[in-house]
Amino acid sequence: MGITIEYKDVENKLLLLYLINMMDLPMSRSQITDFIIQKDLMNHFILEQNLTDMVQRKFLEATRENSQDENTTRYSLTEEGLENLDLLQNQIPRPVRNMITQYVEEHRGKIKKGFEKTAHYFPNAENDEYIVKCGVYDDKRDSMLMEISVPVVTREQAKLIQSNWNANYSTLYQRILSTLTEG
Repeated sequence: MGITIEYKDVENKLLLLYLINMMDLPMSRSQITDFIIQKDLMNHFILEQNLTDMVQRKFLEATRENSQDENTTRYSLTEEGLENLDLLQNQIPRPVRNMITQYVEEHRGKIKKGFEKTAHYFPNAENDEYIVKCGVYDDKRDSMLMEISVPVVTREQAKLIQSNWNANYSTLYQRILSTLTEG
């Protein structure tokens, strides 16, 4: 019986990794909970235990936008989490993978709207440099989560930073926020 419980625990963790990976955006605790409870994949206590365990094992990174409000925690995959998922995702039953894929297709736009990015560059009027302005915004609260301005020497550098931000903003945002809030 211990093997069955242990296998279910691994499967639960894998489906959480799979969900977050397929969404390709950091997901809030409430977004994950809504899906898991709605689809009756595990109960709330097991979900909380799995999220905590995967953060401790460094499979997920948890970033809290507001240290006083646990509902602002967003989860994203770490390299270790992605490596484990790549190795073991076939252990998730195909119907569950299909259910997650369908959910992601139906909800990605809604979730993404709550977490938007911008990246623009423009010449600096004072010298021959460019300024690249990158930002992440929370549309639900109509507020800026992060905005940075980076001076660069060439237009090519500005374009590269803009392109990299647009392609990787969720990971970059999580890393910057994590670095800034380390104790």
